[in-house]
Amino acid sequence: MNILTLNGINLNMFGKRDPGQYGTVTLAQIDERLKALGTELGAEVECFQTNSEAAMCERIHQAVGEPVDAVLINAGAWTHYSYGLRDALAILSVPIVEVHMSNIHAREPFRHQSVIAGIALGQICGFGADSYLLALRAAVSAIQARRTAA
Repeated sequence: MNILTLNGINLNMFGKRDPGQYGTVTLAQIDERLKALGTELGAEVECFQTNSEAAMCERIHQAVGEPVDAVLINAGAWTHYSYGLRDALAILSVPIVEVHMSNIHAREPFRHQSVIAGIALGQICGFGADSYLLALRAAVSAIQARRTAA
């Protein structure tokens, strides 16, 4: 199983950005935890982060031709308005799990809307860094279910 984890704008600042909301864990630490759990679950996890919406869309386009079985995405602020990112993700034919460290539904009203949610298998939010680990478990389960059904 190959799982691509995509992290968007400002998420490279985890650990420094609003620790009251996001904690002190860094994105590098989250990536390490994801890769370790991936190994336990029999999945290879690739992690990608960018602050460029164009680079994010290009990485998603690249994934179309790769052996990617699922995508985890925390698009950051792009979650709430990037139809271009949403359209790029919609090209994929694999399960997409939307991830957020904070509970976007309990925050400012503009964060309640996700343009990605409608094409995602599910959304996991509000559990801090554990949101990523829960999302990985959900993705692995979805891949296994697809393989069983095939």
